[in-house]
Amino acid sequence: MFAIRRIYDCSIPSDQDALGQVQEILRSQFPLLSKEDIERIPDQLRDPLKHRFRAILFVAEDGRKVKGFALVLHAPDLQFLYLEFISAARLRTGGGVGSALYERVREEALQLGCVGVFFECLPDDPALCRDPEVLRQNARRLAFYERYGARPIANTRYETPLRPGDECPPYLVFDGLGRGAPLSRSRAVAVVRAILERQYKGVCPPEYNQMILESFRDDPVGLREPRYVKKEPVIPVRRVPSLEQRIALVVNDRHEIHHVRERGYVEAPVRIRSILREIEKTGLFDLREPMHFSERHIRAVHDADFVEYLRRVCAHVEPGQSVYPYVFPLRNAARPPKELPIRAGYYCIDTFTPLNRNAYLAAKRAVDCALTAAEGILRGHRLAYALVRPPGHHAERRVFGGFCYFNSSAVAAHYLSRLGKVAVLDVDYHHGNGTQMIFYERSDVFTASLHGHPRFAYPYFSGFADEKGAGPGEGYNLNVPLAEHLSPEEYREALSDVLKRIRRFGPRFLVVALGLDPAKGDPTGTWEFTARDFAANGRMIGSLGLPTLVVQEGGYRTRSLGTNARNFFEGLWEAAFPRAQR
Repeated sequence: MFAIRRIYDCSIPSDQDALGQVQEILRSQFPLLSKEDIERIPDQLRDPLKHRFRAILFVAEDGRKVKGFALVLHAPDLQFLYLEFISAARLRTGGGVGSALYERVREEALQLGCVGVFFECLPDDPALCRDPEVLRQNARRLAFYERYGARPIANTRYETPLRPGDECPPYLVFDGLGRGAPLSRSRAVAVVRAILERQYKGVCPPEYNQMILESFRDDPVGLREPRYVKKEPVIPVRRVPSLEQRIALVVNDRHEIHHVRERGYVEAPVRIRSILREIEKTGLFDLREPMHFSERHIRAVHDADFVEYLRRVCAHVEPGQSVYPYVFPLRNAARPPKELPIRAGYYCIDTFTPLNRNAYLAAKRAVDCALTAAEGILRGHRLAYALVRPPGHHAERRVFGGFCYFNSSAVAAHYLSRLGKVAVLDVDYHHGNGTQMIFYERSDVFTASLHGHPRFAYPYFSGFADEKGAGPGEGYNLNVPLAEHLSPEEYREALSDVLKRIRRFGPRFLVVALGLDPAKGDPTGTWEFTARDFAANGRMIGSLGLPTLVVQEGGYRTRSLGTNARNFFEGLWEAAFPRAQR
């Protein structure tokens, strides 16, 4: 088995590893290829303007082993794809790798609105290639492409050797993507000029290029008659599952152990079931099992004494019982009381967040899910979703509250920050005070929150516009407190401004703390967003084009919770992959 995914750049370790394997395939399969051509691929991916083509690299992977790859060059100005390389790794041929990769290339060409795919293929003509074995290989290759309707362009001098006596000059093959549309002479000449002058810059002399271009006289351009496939219909362009376009979904499989059966406690297990039931209908998600991560990842953003306290007190609470904070250290925060239940107020910011037997275990598993989803981003997904409860964005470095115990979004953001700058966008109705506090003095993580104004919304004492960060983090925290009643259009205006700030920050990753409590009728909010509004917000966020990890936070109106989540992710996905088809 293998999966196909696109590699966007070389900043993620899994991409670096895959690219290294691609380069090794090139060295072994194309021995005449220069070292410089192999080593320039990372630069092609990073800097399309420099090379006048936008490089697109697809790999077929089995686990972390690259079984094959396709490197295509996109010319947006002329609307064509040039297939530079497609190859399977040595001893890994078969299994449909080449077919799947080529079909993924065709799908990409169609999505990009290209006239077709062009590529070079060695000839099957004995007059051009005298080696019988090479001729047989060339014929098999041309027969493979002919199944897709891709055939050499006829009646031109493209296959003229660059130097007299050179063996096996290539044909130029054209795949019209099964549409049957003729290729005009003017379009063909423009495409060939781009190939000769961009791809072969400095290799082909001007008089050679001019000779080739002048040889295109047919209008429309003709293709060679089929030689190998005469009866089978042309294979149409079809959808090829591509890993980067799937949303990695990690669900807290232990969330139900944290079920507080008390009146008025809205953070209930039905929230997860409501969301899961609806998002599964989209067909966009790949369910992944949560992995176990060391507690050191939690301690990287939370105080060690606080983490140890939660673990110990939860282990000592009687099954079915809860401990609620009721005494708070306003005068002497330096001396925590001896008894664990009383000490809850030392580590909490409210009186309604209970500690029970399973709070620590459920919160730890939520962190595991967020980190697993972050790993999904690092292994090739562009979008990932940690569907968890309890939520986390109110948990500060050394306090819990607001139904939150460990800050899963912050743990995941810190985990990703070792590979580049991270932006955390909190769209919960309530201010993400915990995330703000954890990163308040850091410049590598930009935190932004749109929320109900703390004059009327929990947590009341944070989330003001003048809280902008401190020390090295000054200017890297953005709060947008909003009115108690506002229209979705007014919200989107504010969101647009926040997204501009995120673009200026230039993060490598985006973490979205997804609250669905701005919904109409939510018992904890005052706004009236509908499913259509969540879809629009998702599209705006997806337009950033960043690898994006979404971590579930609030949202408590279970009747609309799933529908709103589904619409948010559909909007997010559509903007992240604007030309893709489900």
